[in-house]
Amino acid sequence: MKRTLPPSAIDADHRDAALLDALAHDITARAGGSFELSQTFPQMLRNCIDAVIMTAKTGRRRYEELEKTEKTYIGTRVEIELRALLGLRKGRLDTEILGHDVDIKNTMGTNWMIPTEAVDHPCILVAADEDRALCYLGLIIARPDYLTTGQNKDAKRSISAEGFRHILWLLKEQPYPANFWRSIPSDAVACIFQGKSGNARMAELFRQIQEHPIPRDVIEAVAQQKDFTRRIRKDKGRGTRDILEREGIVLMEGRTDAQLIKAFDLPPCPAGSFISYQPRSQNACNMARHFGFDALPTIGDT
Repeated sequence: MKRTLPPSAIDADHRDAALLDALAHDITARAGGSFELSQTFPQMLRNCIDAVIMTAKTGRRRYEELEKTEKTYIGTRVEIELRALLGLRKGRLDTEILGHDVDIKNTMGTNWMIPTEAVDHPCILVAADEDRALCYLGLIIARPDYLTTGQNKDAKRSISAEGFRHILWLLKEQPYPANFWRSIPSDAVACIFQGKSGNARMAELFRQIQEHPIPRDVIEAVAQQKDFTRRIRKDKGRGTRDILEREGIVLMEGRTDAQLIKAFDLPPCPAGSFISYQPRSQNACNMARHFGFDALPTIGDT
C-alpha cells in the first residue's frame, strides 16, 4: 500500500457519509465490535496469504514466489473468507449488505482495480503490505469521479489520487502477523529445509531459531507431515524434543511450560506455540531438569 495516504474527507456533510457510515456500522457489528474486527481481520488476511503460499507443500516462503494466477487467487480467497468472517451472503456482486450490492476488492500492491459493474456501488477495499506487515480495510462508493480516466484491457479502473480521500477507513495501517520467514536469514532457512525427515527439519528449526516463539502453522509447514505435534514432544527418545534435549536445548510449549519460559526470561509464548532455549549455566540447566528435562547434559558436555 502507498506509504502516505491522504486524510479521509468523509464527514457529516460528505455525500457518501450516510451510506458509508451505515455499512461500516453493520460490518463492525457483524465482526463483534471494533476491537474484535482489529484482531480477527488481520489474522484472516495472514491465513489467506499463507494458504496460497503453501510452504508445507511447496517450500515457498514469500508472496513474491507465487505464480501470477496464484496471486490473483488470493483476492478470491479473501472475498470468500471475509464473507464467512462477517456472515455475509453472496450477492449480485461479491456480497450484499443492508440491501446494497457490494464488491470486495483486494490488493497486495498500492491500488485496487474496479470493474465496470461495480461503478457507483459500494466497495470493500482490502489491502495487505507484506513488507511492513500492515493491513487496511476501507469502504468507498466507486463513483466515476473517484476513479482514474485510464483503464486496463478489462476496462477496469483504479482509484485516483483524489479518490483516496473518499475512502472511509475501518482499519488503516493495522499491524497484522508478519510472514514468519521474512525475518529469518536465508542461510538458516536453507539449513532448516535441507532435512530429509520431519523430525530433522523441526530439530533444525529450533536449533537455528532460539528464544523466539514459533507458531504452530510454521512448525507444520516445516514438518510437512501429519501428526507433527506428537513428534515435536518427547517420543521414546526419537521426538524433536528428545533430540534437542540431548544437545542441551530445551524445547517448551507456550502453555504447558509457561512457568519455565518465564523463569528463563524469554518472550511470552502463546499456547500452541513453541520456543527453544539453550541454558548457559548449570543453575539454569538444573532448573530445566526440575521441570522434566532430565536428559539435559551437564554444561560443558554438549
